[in-house]
Amino acid sequence: QVRLVESGGDSVQPGGSLRLSCAASGFNSEYFTVAWFRQAPGKEREGVACISSSDGLGYYADSVKGRFTISRDRAKNTMYLQMNSLKPDDTAVYYCATDFEARTRCTIPTWVRNWHIWDYWGQGTQVTVSS
Repeated sequence: QVRLVESGGDSVQPGGSLRLSCAASGFNSEYFTVAWFRQAPGKEREGVACISSSDGLGYYADSVKGRFTISRDRAKNTMYLQMNSLKPDDTAVYYCATDFEARTRCTIPTWVRNWHIWDYWGQGTQVTVSS
């Protein structure tokens, strides 16, 4: 059974940092594309960062480039999202997702909008950025 469990969400001040974790079970995440999405109140879910299984590279939404870094620990079967220089606009529930048919999905820029085609999701973790 595929399971994704996020953790690490918290309340921080603008300019602060957080690291989110996504623990995977039921499959070896090393071989599949994994992504982080977020959803702010009243807004549609959007892609934030993605690691493509096709090339091992990270792909990012324009709004977080240079501030967020996606990575994974193969031994722990866990993915991470390091978030630096946080802004109030980063406030949202953050989700990790995967899909076994998404090998090259995040190499196409529109991936950030196509949240609805990903098959597996975690329960989400809240990030609040406020002074």
